[in-house]
Amino acid sequence: MGTRILLGLVLCIVLSACYQPERDCKSFKTGDFTFEYTVNGEKKVSSFTRTDAYSIERYDNKVDTATVRWLNDCEFILNPSDQKTPIHYKILSTTKNSYLFEYGIVGKSQKSKGTAVRN
Repeated sequence: MGTRILLGLVLCIVLSACYQPERDCKSFKTGDFTFEYTVNGEKKVSSFTRTDAYSIERYDNKVDTATVRWLNDCEFILNPSDQKTPIHYKILSTTKNSYLFEYGIVGKSQKSKGTAVRN
């Protein structure tokens, strides 16, 4: 009986180690998206349109344009027009209408995560 439990446990570990989240990054390279975030405990919403070369973000009655440089199908660098600091984005997983991503200032180790939803 103990051998069966051990074998079952090993099988579960092996199967879970082989799990790869869906990552269809190409379908999220361009389009209209919404992103919710929190600043000082207040929930905010940003919407953005991304083309092959630009990202136009609308938030807090402001519009910010950034250039987009794709490193591969799942990673890109945004160079905001009003900031000198580029931001690295990495798509971690995708669903039919959204993607989970990690982002942070280029050269810094601190990263944050968010989910963008296709409009």
